[in-house]
Amino acid sequence: MRVIGLISGTSMDAIDVAVADLSIDGRTVVLTPVEHAEHPFPEDLRRPPTSAAELCALDTRLGQAFAEVAARYRGDLVSSLGQTVHHWVEDGRCLGTLQLGQPAWIAEATGLPVVADLRVRDVAAGGHGAPLASTLDALWLADFDGPATALNIGGIANVTKVSPAGVIAYDTGPGNALMDAAMTVLSGGLRDQDTDGEFARRGRVHAELLDRLLADPYYALPAPKSTGKEHFNRAYLDRVTGGLTMPAEDLLATLTELTARTIAAECEGTVIGSGGGMRNPALVESLGRRVDLRTSDELGLPAAGKEAYLAALLGFLTWHGLPANVPSATGAAGPRPLGSITPGRYPLRLPEPVITAVTGLTIGRREGQSGQRCQEDGGDHART
Repeated sequence: MRVIGLISGTSMDAIDVAVADLSIDGRTVVLTPVEHAEHPFPEDLRRPPTSAAELCALDTRLGQAFAEVAARYRGDLVSSLGQTVHHWVEDGRCLGTLQLGQPAWIAEATGLPVVADLRVRDVAAGGHGAPLASTLDALWLADFDGPATALNIGGIANVTKVSPAGVIAYDTGPGNALMDAAMTVLSGGLRDQDTDGEFARRGRVHAELLDRLLADPYYALPAPKSTGKEHFNRAYLDRVTGGLTMPAEDLLATLTELTARTIAAECEGTVIGSGGGMRNPALVESLGRRVDLRTSDELGLPAAGKEAYLAALLGFLTWHGLPANVPSATGAAGPRPLGSITPGRYPLRLPEPVITAVTGLTIGRREGQSGQRCQEDGGDHART
């Protein structure tokens, strides 16, 4: 079946979409990328809601924005990870998570059934609801030759470590979040990212600031764990830089070093990268000096569309009655089907549930497929 996957990352700079043909061959899921793209995130929806009325309006308008994107593509099912607006973690435990983008608008615009609200069931089972990228990574890298780490650098960076001993996944800390916050402040809102690592390349690492950053207690917490921009944000940056003076270039160089160092400390074996941070040459070079770094493109899965393809996979698993979480990665009490289903234009007719667990994933290739990505002016900071 053909599934349209949707996600908007923590940076709220684009709506990512991917279309995939998915099928089950024995105990293996076959995912064939069809196309992927980025669509501009509506500028007026970036402001956090401060009342129930604003929350309602944001949920509605995000749903309409996702619907407008999904309606441009053809498929049998839509799966939406939505927009995370709050991830509630206390004392190392996730107590709740909220993703907006009302799926009824997507179903109305496309006529297709929509799988959405994919994180909260894992949270209800004692997990963190993240990183759900571990579902794709655990299947995809199950037969990888040697230990491997799948890395996604969005606003928050996360890793999935796959080895004969099992699968573990968690957020390592900030990916692009602090760099983006710094650029927004330094440019007076004119720029929201250090494009191509321009500032970081010209700067030098500020040792005292880096020490302050690395002292954050989050890094010492045991996995599974998750974090978000509720913690690593502009206010955090203001606190940690208090009393220090440095050029903008040194600040960006230090924040880039923080992301590279905290990611590298958590990686094992071959590291397969994806996400917006992989487009930052300064960050990639710093990581490449520390780990054996490859891109997911080299293994057949477009790095720029990986998180949207993940959304498609999660919806496909739910549609077939299969668990879509990895308990050892999220901390949930056990495997769980994820999400809720909103019917499309016609009565809902689910297939017979698949009763045999899937244990692997292969990336198919369409005849004549070029592998080129389709992109509109948008962002690159998806987080899963």
